[in-house]
Amino acid sequence: MSFYQAVFLFFAYSFLGWVGEVSVTAARSRRYQDRGVLNGPLCILYGIGGLIITFALRELRGGWFFLFLLSAVYATVLEWVAGHILERTSHTRWWDYSDRPLNLDGYICLGASLLWGVLGVVLLHWGNPLLLALFGLIPATVRTAVLWVLLALLAVDAVGTMLTMLGLRYRWPPAAAVQSGLAGLTLRGGLWILDRVERRMAKAHPALTFQRPKRARTTAFAVGCSFSKIFLLFVIGAFLGDITETIYCRITAGYWMSRSSVVWGPFSIVWGLALALVTVLLYRYKDKSASWLFVAGTLLGGAYEYLCSVFTEVVFGAVFWDYSAIPFNLGGRINLLYCFFWGFAAIAWFKVCYPPLSRAIERIPRRFGLVLTAGLCVFMAANITVSSLALARYNTRTEGLPAQSALDTYLDEHYGDARMQKIYPKAVHTG
Repeated sequence: MSFYQAVFLFFAYSFLGWVGEVSVTAARSRRYQDRGVLNGPLCILYGIGGLIITFALRELRGGWFFLFLLSAVYATVLEWVAGHILERTSHTRWWDYSDRPLNLDGYICLGASLLWGVLGVVLLHWGNPLLLALFGLIPATVRTAVLWVLLALLAVDAVGTMLTMLGLRYRWPPAAAVQSGLAGLTLRGGLWILDRVERRMAKAHPALTFQRPKRARTTAFAVGCSFSKIFLLFVIGAFLGDITETIYCRITAGYWMSRSSVVWGPFSIVWGLALALVTVLLYRYKDKSASWLFVAGTLLGGAYEYLCSVFTEVVFGAVFWDYSAIPFNLGGRINLLYCFFWGFAAIAWFKVCYPPLSRAIERIPRRFGLVLTAGLCVFMAANITVSSLALARYNTRTEGLPAQSALDTYLDEHYGDARMQKIYPKAVHTG
């Protein structure tokens, strides 16, 4: 699928989602109410969800059940995250399922999740073919120009909406006090956009409040579910995950092998991200029952591992694990046994590991903690960047392509086939 096809599908599903939301609301309340966050007739939650399902689950078109299940999981998580982000930035709820059975925080519920699953099946079997056929009927020059115009309008709309929701308009000078000239004209235009956005959002959602509440300052380091704590947990999880997988492979396979995701150090990015994400997503539910955490961990872990497998194959042209030989697997990307492992890991994490680790991180002196977090951020960013470049070059080298630049030559010298095979012994190139 090309870039322009993906952009077209994003706008198409965002628009169709907006039409559906407005229609349902109009049928219930018998009046028109804009259901979008942006000014334009778009619900980008549907566009993002449509693209995730399109790219991650296209292999499952022949299996209705798993397509339905993973579509429901991905879309439900996306809806839950979006709901909390909107609540955090605008200090109100944009939708509420509190009156529906089996809901969680009022942002997701079983009925909506089942609907998401059905929409995922419809999307892959009929929606994408129909929309892409329509896309092919539009002249290439016209569709390219229209899509770029839409992207530009979306960027302006998104920035204006974001600034309004963050309450930044109240920190700017009034339009009358802005100086003349190009800078003044730009600022006046920005204020006009923010004013338009605020008026529309206030009309569609009267409960919205645009000024951010002041947060109490604290001298403690990484309190609650802060960025510093989540990032340090990411690093710790990446390290412990690598060590755990290495020992597990030694026991089951009978020899030592690298399970690292990066070229510098024993870090498994998949495990680190899993630990960080599960903490962010399930932090407020850490005190729930073990059975609840097990089910949540099993579903989220399986969906996450499947998405990681698709992502690495699409981006790097290689498969880093294959469960085809294990019973009850799905395309060799996940299997039932390891999904259960994710469930048990969620219980062990929140009931045993997280409390002492959280307390230990919070006891770190604030200044040292901030320096440590910043240093690790730089190191991991460089590590992931170099690893991505080395993997990309490893893939092109496998296809027989010679070095095309000084960077390729450097990667060939420092990250040749022997070293890459040692770091990624299970990687299978798919082109």
